[in-house]
Amino acid sequence: MNEFIQLIGNLGFPIAVTAYLLVRIETKLSQLTSSIHELTTAIKSMNYIK
Repeated sequence: MNEFIQLIGNLGFPIAVTAYLLVRIETKLSQLTSSIHELTTAIKSMNYIK
């Protein structure tokens, strides 16, 4: 049981950092997708893409 608690202690920090970074990357990807959609709409309105 002591080894299990030690394992959780050793792996807890990397798991928390990984989860935090995944949440941040997901937000950035959502913003990037939105920006690409807006850019596509702007280019289409300028009649460069038919």
